Amino acid sequence: MIKNNINNINTVVFILFTAMYIYQYYYIIVVLLKNKNVKSKGKNIMNKFAVIVSARNESDVIEEFIHTVDLQDYPSDLIDVYVIADNCSDDTAQKARIAGAHVYERFDNKKVGKGYALDFLFKILRSRKTKYDGYFIFDADNLLSRNYISEMNKVFNRKYKIVTSYRNSKNYDSNWISAGYSLWFLRESKYLNYARMLLNNSCAVSGTGFLISSEIIDKNNGWKYHLLTEDIEFTIDSIINGEKIGYCNSACFYDEQPTSFRDSWNQRMRWSKGFYQVFFKYGYNLFKSIFKNRDFSCYDMFMTISPMMLISIVMILFNSSIFLYSLISNDFQTSKLAIGYVLSYFLNTYLMMYLLGLLTTITEWNRIQCKGYKKICYTFTFPIFMFTYMPISICSIFKKVEWKQIKHNINKSIEDIELIA
Repeated sequence: MIKNNINNINTVVFILFTAMYIYQYYYIIVVLLKNKNVKSKGKNIMNKFAVIVSARNESDVIEEFIHTVDLQDYPSDLIDVYVIADNCSDDTAQKARIAGAHVYERFDNKKVGKGYALDFLFKILRSRKTKYDGYFIFDADNLLSRNYISEMNKVFNRKYKIVTSYRNSKNYDSNWISAGYSLWFLRESKYLNYARMLLNNSCAVSGTGFLISSEIIDKNNGWKYHLLTEDIEFTIDSIINGEKIGYCNSACFYDEQPTSFRDSWNQRMRWSKGFYQVFFKYGYNLFKSIFKNRDFSCYDMFMTISPMMLISIVMILFNSSIFLYSLISNDFQTSKLAIGYVLSYFLNTYLMMYLLGLLTTITEWNRIQCKGYKKICYTFTFPIFMFTYMPISICSIFKKVEWKQIKHNINKSIEDIELIA
């Protein structure tokens, strides 16, 4: 009886998980088989843009970012760079001014976070005479490919009011941690956002490297998103309100990933807590929008923010508890069955993550800045990196999480990256 119940519970959970996420495997097929030449439609209007960076003690990298904006193959008179030196104690502001950016300094220890910094600048820009068609949002450690703005402009001209882009890494080969991040973002760009774009679904903004129409900022009266993950909050709120987020696969930027486990733990703790915040604030309305808007994007985003990792952990704990209880009760058949489910979960998850990492590595091989043997080695460590989300997901429920700075100090230029490529 107990064995039947264990089998039934595990089988039902497995079937539900498979049914809910099988569409992401279809995404992979779409990218691999569908015609990938997404052509621009309509006139290629040369829009005027503001490039915005919120920087806190980023003096080591801010100049190189501004340099990549200067190198754009887009008319320079249609690009203005703005840097918010947010609670800085170094010379970020001075270096940004010397590099040619418009700099505004902000000091506020109560309203801490990128969302508040963006809102601070948007209120200033909206009060000025100079008007922009759109705003690019970046982090100070980013580097832009030379055609980045011109390619994003093409998608923007297709009437997308929000456009995100291809996210690559400038320190993929630092260690297994930076490679874990990098592979995840490459997979998100290629096999989630690109597939969504090909299927005319809405994409998801991921922290940096995206473009927003001034119409959105005006409608929202600035930047109103202040949860720990303001990017996914912005994404979900936009999709609930009927906005379709576009994606530009040909616009590539590079960012710096953490290399220490402590920094990675702190960052992903904030992400995990932020996802919970977004789920509890927007989950009900997003679920209703699945039926109200009749847009698959709402279902896709609902699954993206749902705390499914916790359900997986609960099932592991459930089977582990049955295993221990059965051992004490000398019911070795039941204990063997229960531990088998625990081991199969880890084995199947490892295999699934490995295959996703391997597929991404193979198809994006020429875009990954790393030696060949390391690319192969990091496909094996990628699932381990993903497993470390499990304790983070649990801890973030109970712990108060605040934004913590991660120091960026890899002063690599876009010329260095292009030389490697």
